[in-house]
Amino acid sequence: MADRTISLTLAEVSTLAAGALVRAGASEALARSLARAIVAAEAAGKPALGLAHLPDYLDALDCGRIDGRAEPLLTSPVPALTRCDCRGGIAQLGFDTAFEELVSKTRIFGLTVYASHNSFTAGELGWYVARLAAEGLVAFAATNGPALLAGAGSVKPVYCTNPLAFAAPRANGPPLVIDQASSATAFVKVREAAERGQPIPEGWALDAAGRPTTNPNAAIKGALVAFGGARGANIALMVEVLAAGLTGANWSLDAPDFQSGDETPGAGLFVLAIAPQFLARDFETRLARQLERLSADYGVHIPGEARARARRRTGGSGITLPLALFDSISSFRRR
Repeated sequence: MADRTISLTLAEVSTLAAGALVRAGASEALARSLARAIVAAEAAGKPALGLAHLPDYLDALDCGRIDGRAEPLLTSPVPALTRCDCRGGIAQLGFDTAFEELVSKTRIFGLTVYASHNSFTAGELGWYVARLAAEGLVAFAATNGPALLAGAGSVKPVYCTNPLAFAAPRANGPPLVIDQASSATAFVKVREAAERGQPIPEGWALDAAGRPTTNPNAAIKGALVAFGGARGANIALMVEVLAAGLTGANWSLDAPDFQSGDETPGAGLFVLAIAPQFLARDFETRLARQLERLSADYGVHIPGEARARARRRTGGSGITLPLALFDSISSFRRR
């Protein structure tokens, strides 16, 4: 028998998520911020980081890995730098709190850096850069979390999946948005395979003994593999330096598990925003022409277009999710 499902509009998804987060102990501000990010992930066609990821946040609030009442502390050591101590809360609320000032400062100074630490994992990283691109800015972001990924020459996890994201605005079209992990796959996909009892593809992970595995349960106890071998692992290290080293966040090796215990992972988020008009006044038009040429003449896949199509589709028809997930979220209460 097929799994039973339910269809919701994006507004209903937001109400569902925010209500569950408040019941789990979140402040209204934290619930609104996180619900907004979850809706954005669903709308962008990334359900693994949308409602399917919400139970992780609810459990973390219930167990203390997220301080639901935390208010981010923003400081500016120099005008073009914004530092945020998330105080054990979530990265999304810190970014929301700083967003308007971040955009304003970038338009004044040409570029700014936003660096946060002491938060739960950042969720969909593309959400941060896409919002800045919508304001006409070029943006780059990097984030880390608990160790899940083996480094070059290692068979033990030393980095998180350490994603990086990039976005740039283009004239008369959706922004270019690149959002990818340093690992061959996202951890949530391995966990989903384990829950379904299905194998994972070769080249995704190692077991606890450092042997390649297609068993998702063995992979969870072992380590993910970097994409492209040592080159991907080097990118993970670069992200680690930006997201943990420069922000003052926990190194992935020192970050508590985001799925158990009562301590925040203490993850870091690094965001660079650039106002392109200071370098090239016709940037958005030039980018639009180049992306069109790459796509039309050479068949190049342009990241961000699928995201825009998903947003249009879900904005009109809403989303469909398993009834069991809906019931679990709807009925969530603090223990």
